[in-house]
Amino acid sequence: MSAPTYYERYHQLTTLDQQKNALIEDLLERVTELENAYQREKLDHERETRFNRDIQLHEIELMGQISRIKAIMDREPYIAVLLDGGGIIFKDEFLQHGEHGGHTAAVRLHAALQEYVAGNCPGVNGPKIVTKMYVNVKELSEICVRGGITTEPSLIEDFVRGFNGSFPQLDLIDIGAGKDSAHDKIGGCSQDKAYTQILQDTLADGEFAGRVSLIEGLPLRQDLESLKASYRVTQFSELFRDSKIAMWAPWKAAVASKPRSLLTPSPSPRAIPLSRTSTNTSASNSVPAVAEPPRTVSSDEFQVVRSKSSVPAPPKIVERNRYGQRVDRLDFKTIPREEIGRLKKLKLCNFYYLQGECPNDVCHHDHARKLTKAELLVLTAIARMAPCRHGLECDDPECMYGHRCPQSEPGKKDCYWGSSCRFDDASHGIDTNIVKVTKV
Repeated sequence: MSAPTYYERYHQLTTLDQQKNALIEDLLERVTELENAYQREKLDHERETRFNRDIQLHEIELMGQISRIKAIMDREPYIAVLLDGGGIIFKDEFLQHGEHGGHTAAVRLHAALQEYVAGNCPGVNGPKIVTKMYVNVKELSEICVRGGITTEPSLIEDFVRGFNGSFPQLDLIDIGAGKDSAHDKIGGCSQDKAYTQILQDTLADGEFAGRVSLIEGLPLRQDLESLKASYRVTQFSELFRDSKIAMWAPWKAAVASKPRSLLTPSPSPRAIPLSRTSTNTSASNSVPAVAEPPRTVSSDEFQVVRSKSSVPAPPKIVERNRYGQRVDRLDFKTIPREEIGRLKKLKLCNFYYLQGECPNDVCHHDHARKLTKAELLVLTAIARMAPCRHGLECDDPECMYGHRCPQSEPGKKDCYWGSSCRFDDASHGIDTNIVKVTKV
């Protein structure tokens, strides 16, 4: 075998150099890739480190805020008491005494809640108890009159005023008419079935359920009875009724004999001076009225004198405008406001002074005061400030309640009270020109 030529040997060396260079290039590319990957990992690590540090700082800040909030909550704990007036009704002795009864009820309720929280929430120190009671005041007033608790619906409004003026944290809120008005404002505090599901859902969170107590007034519905074992239940029997207000026997009898008589109590019979003698005459007969024995009183004092004459009384009428709407002859602008305020404070019995007798066996209003003709007019105006439930259609000539808003002027559908007016929209802007009468 002959030895390789110089050319062949040169070719072999050149091939080795090429392989060496290729190896070096491959190594350099790999090193570059590793360096880039390292830089990326390094950046990711630094970014993660900064992120973790920021998260830790934010967590520390949040924990500090939570600690501060918890300290604030522990310093002034908050308890909400929500009462549905449909199932929780104050006892008669509070409702019968108007503003004073409302104040007394608020004081007793505040003390009862403080005592209950102290005995059942030992971990809560000095809590702020905010109480909201939702009531349809108009409906409650009517029920109290029909139940013989009071003869004046306005007494319940006085009760509300006395209650709300007692403590900043106690509010009795008039929800107005509407079956579900209270449901829209509160949940979980009534005998109504609308609250059953709310209480059942609350049981899913055992810790939260332990913070809820039920206050029972009227007996709970059967579906709520099954939930009583899962909640703390209390009764403030010295404050709230445990039974519904039943219709008063004389009222029930009156409704049966003359349905509209007591539903819309009557205005004043004709008041005459005691120093005079009244007679009723007709075309065919003239018989003097039999008056009560005269007494020594001022010539300006008036009281109702019932005639015992056998002569038929003239037909009673209701005056109406051209639209057939009832119009009562009373100009409220002529009644001094200070006189209205003064007579309201006297707590006079409207039935006794304006109808001649009080149908209530137990009435806490004044029957002994002697009123002047001007005072009787003011008392009539006060009675007219309470709306008649029959409105402009009322055909009871002796109805003493109001049939049009006393603050509304003819042709104007608004008044001083706006949307909070006790009279409905139809009782505003009434034409007061009398064009016809309805005989009753």
